[in-house]
Amino acid sequence: MNTLTVHCTHGREDAERATLAFVMANVAASADQDVVMLLTIDGVWLATQGYADDIKKEGFQPLKEVIASLLANGGRIWACGACTKPRGITEGDLIGGARVVTAANVVERLASGGASLSF
Repeated sequence: MNTLTVHCTHGREDAERATLAFVMANVAASADQDVVMLLTIDGVWLATQGYADDIKKEGFQPLKEVIASLLANGGRIWACGACTKPRGITEGDLIGGARVVTAANVVERLASGGASLSF
């Protein structure tokens, strides 16, 4: 199985980039690939309960639906701990299927091979 890490740094301020990142991750997950959606900077808000509920970019499914599909297809969501902390986001704020990770977790995944894609 191939691995893919999709990196997203955007939230509501750029609905297109946020949604497209999840679309790409979902396509990989639906093809039985090992995929992690890595959220950093303002992208970490996408892992919090209710944040993505109203994000909709014309031409795309609502982001809430794409996130649900990604998780249903076995994709995982990682929120950068160095980014969640200054924003006051804790594990208790996250949607099911998301978790806070360290830089070491990310480096280990990327160093083990596989592809990465950033938005």
